[in-house]
Amino acid sequence: MSVPLFNLAPNLTVSRLCLGTMTFGEQNSLPQSLRLLDQAFDAGINFFDSAEMYPVPQRAETQGKSEEYFGQWVRKRKISRDRVVIATKVAGPSGQMSWIRDGPKCLDAKNITEAVDGSLKRLQMDHIDLYQIHWPDRFVYSSYPLSISPGDSLGLWTCHFKTNYVPMFGETEYDPVRQFSSVPIEEQLDALGRAVDAGKIRYIGLSNETPYGVMKFLHFAENNVHYPKIISVQNSYSLLCRTFDSGMAECCHHERIYVLGYSPLAMGILSGKYFASDGAPSDARLNLFKGRYSEGESRYSLARNTLKLATMEYLGIAEKYGLHPVSLAIAFVLNHPLVASTVFGVTKSWQLEEVISACNVELTSEIIADINKIHAKFPNPCP
Repeated sequence: MSVPLFNLAPNLTVSRLCLGTMTFGEQNSLPQSLRLLDQAFDAGINFFDSAEMYPVPQRAETQGKSEEYFGQWVRKRKISRDRVVIATKVAGPSGQMSWIRDGPKCLDAKNITEAVDGSLKRLQMDHIDLYQIHWPDRFVYSSYPLSISPGDSLGLWTCHFKTNYVPMFGETEYDPVRQFSSVPIEEQLDALGRAVDAGKIRYIGLSNETPYGVMKFLHFAENNVHYPKIISVQNSYSLLCRTFDSGMAECCHHERIYVLGYSPLAMGILSGKYFASDGAPSDARLNLFKGRYSEGESRYSLARNTLKLATMEYLGIAEKYGLHPVSLAIAFVLNHPLVASTVFGVTKSWQLEEVISACNVELTSEIIADINKIHAKFPNPCP
């Protein structure tokens, strides 16, 4: 069974399953990672996603390992560069990862340029196919004042301490009181455009974005031929998180922006393993990293009753129609007309087999109707 392909952009054909690498270097050793990459590639997966901050939970000791492992796999297996599509990401402002450019404190041109070069070095490649902003430079992390001043002759800017904000990672409501100035989108597009012109990246995309962010990036690119246009948005999308359909779907449809839906299994919850009698294996991510992975635990809190109720009903649909729960979850995401590929993560070979088997499952109108009834009862328990 071969994984189907999708034409994401001119000369950029990707598999509809994208193997995320954020466990490589933490949950998965190098030999384990290489075996998973072999298995995925042999099944027809050519699309792989990483980030400069990976693996997670993020630590100074492991930062960058996921990119390094992928680069080593390509070299060790002597895979022609044009046979794989690699997507990676620049970390947005967090203030917590001091080992990544002191925070990072902001997403200015200097940070983007250094991040691109750092990823290329770890990957040991001469270009990145899809380079994404991991989260917007509108994310609150401190109460320091903002100071931005003109930089060198390239027109760069120097960013000091800042506070800005966009709801994400489980937050759903925008609070204008928390919004402050941020690095101009034009500056970010200029830095990305320079990297495109230099042949370091081919295409750009966004991640964890809002309709406002998508439209602003498109607006500035439309009015300046030197700015690259985004081709994709990597946002969470699953049976338990359909917030994309509220506002983003309209923007992406009209602007021809495709979605890379990440976390299609809601961090493994939709497999049903966390609600089994044994409470899932000890090495399942929400058990293994309990208290250490705030983004995961805030969005996918197992203590949330609506999450359990919704999940049990989706598991019931899978049983009713004779589907594996993973097949139902993956097929639902791939059924969306705007989804180009779904970004998933695995730590074991049998998990990868389950996902690969799911990619050719087609959902009937009756199954979709049953899914929508549950969504109406329990809308987005993992936003």
